[in-house]
Amino acid sequence: MTKSEKQELIAQGLLLPLMEEFYTIQGEGFHKGTAAYFIRLGGCDVGCHWCDVKESWNAELHPPTMADVIVDHATKYSKTIVITGGEPLMWNMDPLTSKLKENGLQIHIETSGAYQLTGTWDWICLSPKKLKLPTEEVYEKANELKVIVYNKDDFRFAEEQAAKVNKDCILYLQPEWSKRDKVVPEIVDYVMANPKWKVSLQTHKYLNIP
Repeated sequence: MTKSEKQELIAQGLLLPLMEEFYTIQGEGFHKGTAAYFIRLGGCDVGCHWCDVKESWNAELHPPTMADVIVDHATKYSKTIVITGGEPLMWNMDPLTSKLKENGLQIHIETSGAYQLTGTWDWICLSPKKLKLPTEEVYEKANELKVIVYNKDDFRFAEEQAAKVNKDCILYLQPEWSKRDKVVPEIVDYVMANPKWKVSLQTHKYLNIP
């Protein structure tokens, strides 16, 4: 395959930088406790300093993989597929999600929303970041809003973001893992004072599940 052919396949979303894929339990948000097959794509320029998968940022470190191959693997494990990253919307998600849908699968995405929304989704988990805000379309279509709380200013940011999503979007505050001992009590107090919000925890980490 020539370099130009490879670039064309990447542009079409037929070739994607696959960082890892694994079958596990969804640990966060609305679907926590659900068995799901995770597809983690490389590539992200949002640059959160507390990111726990910084090795995903450089897409060139992860093997370009045909969408058909990714789908073949996914269909062997679960009816629920979670596409995450990195930032998966850096890539055209239309081919991958179309092929997954052809196999009757439920498809979720975890995204910062910073790029154009492509793909067909049964559930959109929007986790916005201050450095690169979501697009209007993602705000309108998000099923859940998950704001990571690292410090007190994140409560202000969370309210800003909540004002932009649709009325049916479920609102979550999730402690940044390294700050959990400090911010969990603050989140609990905030949710009790503002019950439109719910607490999301990274339960897979408490359970020592990958």
